[in-house]
Amino acid sequence: MTQAKSAVVVGAQWGDEGKGKIVDVLSERFSVVARYAGGHNAGHTVIIDGHKFILQLVPCGVLRPGCRGVIGNGVVLDPMAFLKETGRLRELGVDVDARLFVSNRAQVILPYHRMIELAAESAPGRQKIGTTSRGIGPAYEDKMARNGLRVVDLLNPALLKTHIENACGEKNAIAHALFGTEPLDPAQMYEEYAQAAERIRPYVTDTALLLNRALAENQSVMFEGAQGTLLDIDHGTYPFVTSSSASAGGACTGTGVGPTCIGTVIGVTKAYVTRVGEGPFPTEIHDRSADVLRARGQEYGAVTGRPRRCGWLDLPLLRYSNQINGTEWLVVTKLDVLDDLDEISVCTGYEIDGEKCDSLPADIRGIESIRPVYTKLRGWKASTEGVRAFDDLPKLAQDYLRFMESESGARIGIVSTGPDRDQTLELPDFRDAMQRIAGR
Repeated sequence: MTQAKSAVVVGAQWGDEGKGKIVDVLSERFSVVARYAGGHNAGHTVIIDGHKFILQLVPCGVLRPGCRGVIGNGVVLDPMAFLKETGRLRELGVDVDARLFVSNRAQVILPYHRMIELAAESAPGRQKIGTTSRGIGPAYEDKMARNGLRVVDLLNPALLKTHIENACGEKNAIAHALFGTEPLDPAQMYEEYAQAAERIRPYVTDTALLLNRALAENQSVMFEGAQGTLLDIDHGTYPFVTSSSASAGGACTGTGVGPTCIGTVIGVTKAYVTRVGEGPFPTEIHDRSADVLRARGQEYGAVTGRPRRCGWLDLPLLRYSNQINGTEWLVVTKLDVLDDLDEISVCTGYEIDGEKCDSLPADIRGIESIRPVYTKLRGWKASTEGVRAFDDLPKLAQDYLRFMESESGARIGIVSTGPDRDQTLELPDFRDAMQRIAGR
């Protein structure tokens, strides 16, 4: 049986690993890039010749001429955010109109979703998850309650009008009773979204059919994840997670492509760890070293601008992530951020109540009880920025990467040595594997 001409690119930590750059780098080889989960709460930053592109809903592949982008059924689509983003890309000279497709089965975010999430996140006594308050969670809640609006329904004016009237009657009453929120106007909402629907209509198609046809015609497809594995609704640090399947398995359910069509899984990990928002973080740094990493790594959210929490590389967490995703290849980003450190700590194991633990506990109390066991490695104290060959890296930087590889259970294929598209080091075995999968 020949290897499927596809790859899944997934975040191996809590998101913000630099997947956008990696998808952009790899998309030169692929015919289609398909986003399979999340909404416009996920920001992917791509820097090309010093010019910055921040993508939230649109797959990174559209920045490559000839590559098509797909927003799959597993994504929740905010029509206004979509139109704003495509308009901005059009102004920057990116051809989105002929190469971007939206699933007719994707769920739609409406203003009452944002109203509910913002009110709930701000309410006294409620556990704060640290959401972006963009309506992502409530939209997924409606999807699972079988009460959501899909893109195909958005295009039906009569159905849209009825849905908004009924939903506003319910959501306004709930929000007012629980949070004292002022009601939304369903008539105004309908007018705005009926107009937006007509502007979105040209992009809408059966993307599951499109993707399966592409694979059947021997074209290559890359599946682009959002957030990271530890934010997955099932496998992440629940309840401090997102509302979708952020791990590699979401590529199948979120696009309509079967599991036998997945050729390989590529996990993206930083050379250290970051997290945005609330939730447990075993290797979080609480001294000046965190400020150093944050400053050198420009660790601020691409969508929200929030400062990211910083910590040392967590190998038990990375092993867990690789297990959940079936990761074959690792991409290591932001190696250059560690260039000036005299010593680098790496978590190689956990202790809970004095007992060694090899796995990530399921409950938050268990994760919060973790005492990381660290190994200290010497820093290389030399620049890795822009290095394009593994043998040209400082010897101690090579040792650091090989240690990551041997302890994580997946092979390193790419090392990012700077934010720009060209600041990328690709190892020969990975290049050969991509040639077999993508054919380019």
